[in-house]
Amino acid sequence: MSIVNGNEIFAAARKGHYAVGAFNTNNLEWTRAILAAAQETNTPVLIQTSMGAAKYMGGYELCNMLVRETVKSMDITVPVVMHLDHGNYEAALEAIRAGYTSVMFDGHDLPFEENLEKTKEIVDLAHAANISVEAEVGSIGGEEDGIVGAGELADVEEAKQIAALGVDYLACGIGNIHGKYPANWTGLNFDRLKEIADAIDTPLVLHGGSGIPKEQIQKAISMGVSKVNVNTECQLAFQEATRKYIEAGKDQEGKGYDPRKLLAPGTQAITDIVKERIEWFGTPALG
Repeated sequence: MSIVNGNEIFAAARKGHYAVGAFNTNNLEWTRAILAAAQETNTPVLIQTSMGAAKYMGGYELCNMLVRETVKSMDITVPVVMHLDHGNYEAALEAIRAGYTSVMFDGHDLPFEENLEKTKEIVDLAHAANISVEAEVGSIGGEEDGIVGAGELADVEEAKQIAALGVDYLACGIGNIHGKYPANWTGLNFDRLKEIADAIDTPLVLHGGSGIPKEQIQKAISMGVSKVNVNTECQLAFQEATRKYIEAGKDQEGKGYDPRKLLAPGTQAITDIVKERIEWFGTPALG
């Protein structure tokens, strides 16, 4: 299966009341770990790069080719969506030119009319190239590569106007945040989610999926969330497994310092997290 856009995958997810996971990659190990989990579960997957990760990895063209060539080398047969996460206007244009099959234009920090205008431009350009578009209304709390959101609830009328532009999926703030959730977090606002889901048929996106309790994620999915973003949990799992390897002195046994051995436990930990989240999201195996 080649790299695909997200249109059919996420439309089917919204209709079927399940979600497909969107997992951030940061390097080769992350990419292999995510793809391995998707192949082992025989489910579609979305691999995404933030602006910061793309810069770290060498640019959008390199990221795009890394994922595409890894799909080939690993004989991945499930559908894979190559996505830009939280891109500003310039990043969305670069990702489109680089050959991503899906882009998120995050204009929540702009005046709403400008967000509308720029989202429409990205939709027109992307759709002409058969590329999916995710937009955002309301802000997701926390920080993602310098884009800071206060976490306010998405406005229903604004969600309807953004959706009317023809975006393929819509991220909306419903109390979710990026990074670790604080002890005083009050949970997702399901009343606002229901208002938005009742107003538009567009597949909805839950950002900040790391740290939200399973039952809340599954309730959100039952109400119209079709894409769930996960990044921090993979980072924490990688860190914990790598720490255990080093603290156990494994890196000092034989050639345990070899990066292929040193990074293996963390890579497997990512695969395990992704497989668990795929089960949480109810993503059905392909027939």
